[in-house]
Amino acid sequence: MPRHPRGFDTQAAHDWLSRRDRRLAAWMRRIGPIAPEANWKRSFDPVDALARAILYQQLSGKAAATIVGRVEAAIGSRRLHADTLGRVDDAALRACGVSGNKALALRDLAAREARGEIPSLRRMSAMGHEEIIDALVPIRGIGRWTVEMMLMFRLGRPDLLPVDDLGVRKGAQRVDRLEAPPTPRELAERGERWGPYRTYAGFYLWRVADFAAQAKVPTPRSQE
Repeated sequence: MPRHPRGFDTQAAHDWLSRRDRRLAAWMRRIGPIAPEANWKRSFDPVDALARAILYQQLSGKAAATIVGRVEAAIGSRRLHADTLGRVDDAALRACGVSGNKALALRDLAAREARGEIPSLRRMSAMGHEEIIDALVPIRGIGRWTVEMMLMFRLGRPDLLPVDDLGVRKGAQRVDRLEAPPTPRELAERGERWGPYRTYAGFYLWRVADFAAQAKVPTPRSQE
């Protein structure tokens, strides 16, 4: 069974994309190198990461961080898991600012963890990215995009393009000088030339979108 290391050779990815796509290459030179390797080296727990992704949904980074801090204080741990989340009831979660839907999602995640349905980091290393997506999207509150962010920012899978992400689509619009962002299907077709390093292309498309909007602070991405 093939093993999937965390991360990939970003210099090889940079060189490949520079040769394959002249328009993207011009933006890559303008933006400069992107080095996500440090994030890939950090230890992380998939269950904890998914719990935090649930808590961050539809909130600003500051508001979400405040709620996560309250939850950690309530459970007496920085580790969000079935055993620690089980220390508080739904009323306590609501007092922390967790919505009813998010509380249900956390309970579903914890129940699935207890049943052994959430792949460990070691098991994920032997799974393809579509296998990981299929294993995690049944969790309440977890969609394909959330798992894609984990695959890109945490696991460093090299060939994944989140075609539903508006920031990526806006970056592609800017690169190709389009009047409107490409549809997910159009972006998927456009991205075929970037394989096997579509993840690295996605990192640049986010930066292009931020650059185009003249953002003073890059938009924080889930799991980044």
